[in-house]
Amino acid sequence: TDLSDKEVEKANFAFGIYDFDGVGTVDAFHLGDCLRALGLNPTMAFIEKLGGTKKKGEKQVTVEEFLPIYSQAKKDKDNGVYEDFVECLKLYDKQENGLMVGAELQHILISLGEKLNDKECNDVLKDCLDAEDEDGMVPYVPFLARVCERPVPKEIDPNKS
Repeated sequence: TDLSDKEVEKANFAFGIYDFDGVGTVDAFHLGDCLRALGLNPTMAFIEKLGGTKKKGEKQVTVEEFLPIYSQAKKDKDNGVYEDFVECLKLYDKQENGLMVGAELQHILISLGEKLNDKECNDVLKDCLDAEDEDGMVPYVPFLARVCERPVPKEIDPNKS
């Protein structure tokens, strides 16, 4: 693989977290979780292409098999990044003030891209979204920062020029 020693060390550490039985293998069902723990954001389709499975217990992956998978996933340019998500949600920010309709965000999560089911959507919103204001508006940048596990940026006061 073309991974640095530091990347191999990180990959081994993340792999070890998902080696629940301590036998040197990870269930391929957790392949995406392991990659996400390493700061990647692969789609479910890409995870399946790399050998991930939709059901637990179908396949086990060794760390020797995981390292080339991690290397390949790092090269994938189709991973959405935080900045891409911010730009996307700006399309719903009608007043360009960092707010969007909360119901629209819920609709996006349920109906676009890799769709979440109602329970998954409610869990993400409950864990990551600030409360709606009296007009049903929510700040989307702090939401995305929490979802992408980034520091929440300092809010810009829209009243200051």
